[in-house]
Order: sequence, then C-alpha cells, then structure tokens
Amino acid sequence: MNPTEQKTLKRIKEGDIKQFEIVFKEFYQSLCNFAVKYVKNIEQAEEVVQDTFYNIWKNKAELNIITSFKSYLYSAVRNNCLQVLRVRSLDIKYENYYKSHYNNDSVDPVDEINAKELSNVIDKALSTLPERCRIIFKMSRDEGFKYHEIAEKLSISIKTVEANMGKALKHFRIYLKDYAEAV
Repeated sequence: MNPTEQKTLKRIKEGDIKQFEIVFKEFYQSLCNFAVKYVKNIEQAEEVVQDTFYNIWKNKAELNIITSFKSYLYSAVRNNCLQVLRVRSLDIKYENYYKSHYNNDSVDPVDEINAKELSNVIDKALSTLPERCRIIFKMSRDEGFKYHEIAEKLSISIKTVEANMGKALKHFRIYLKDYAEAV
C-alpha cells in the first residue's frame, strides 16, 4: 500500500466521511462494471457494490488493508458477488424442488382419487357419530376451537368435551381400520 493510500485508509478509519465519498466516487462505476460480469444483472451489481461500501464504512475502525485499496475493493466485491451467486443457486434449487414436489400440475391422478375416496370415508364415519359427538369433533378439527372454548359455547364441561373427542377418535380409528383392510 502506497503512502497516499495509507493516508486515505487512516482518514476513513477515523471517520472522515468526505474521504470515504472520494473513494466511493472514484471506484463505484468501475466496481459496478466488474460486478455485473459475475451477477449478470445491473441492479444486483449496484446492490453488491453499495453493500460492499456500506460494510467498509460500518466496519471502518477494524479495516486492515495490506494490499492496495483498489485490490481490496475488487476482492471484496468479487467475494460478495460469489455469495450472491451461491444464494441465487440455493434459491433455484429450492424453487425446482418445490415445483417438482408441490406443483399441482404434477399431482398423480391415483393419489388424487385415493384422497377423494378417503375423504368420502371420513365423511361417512363422521356422519355415523352421535350428533353431540359430531358437533364437538367438527368444532375442534374443522373450526379450530380449543376444548375450553367448545365447553363454553355448548355450556358443557371440559371433561364432556374430552370424553366426546375420545369417543370420536376411537370411532375413526375403528372405521378407518376397517376401511384400510377393505382396500
């Protein structure tokens, strides 16, 4: 690092915003041009360069530059570009995974038929429950009420709600077991 750069670095480390602005203006455009070669997007390249300068200013007191200021800036921008590319790659992998596993267009027709059939069996099992038991079960599972809320709304004890839920769940286990054996 030459004496002029050492002076510049010292002034920035001491919080001289004017000196920092001079460095920013001197290197900003060339760093953006450099970054766009990596990220292939002008806006993202500008964001990388701005983040690099932001981090330099934020951590100015700890700056320890051994090489030239220019080399340091280009290395920092390159490293930040590589980080952006890693994140972009992970985003693409996640998006592809999501599309291949959760896209409605790729639903297996057999799975869809089985789901409908199972839904019909559950509805039949639900319809064979005693009325109070069915109401309590629907309030809990379909409407999301807690046991104490169901008890309040129906003016019954929490123990009654628990007993009816237990009865409903036992009924479903038996009914679905019979269904599974039939399939």
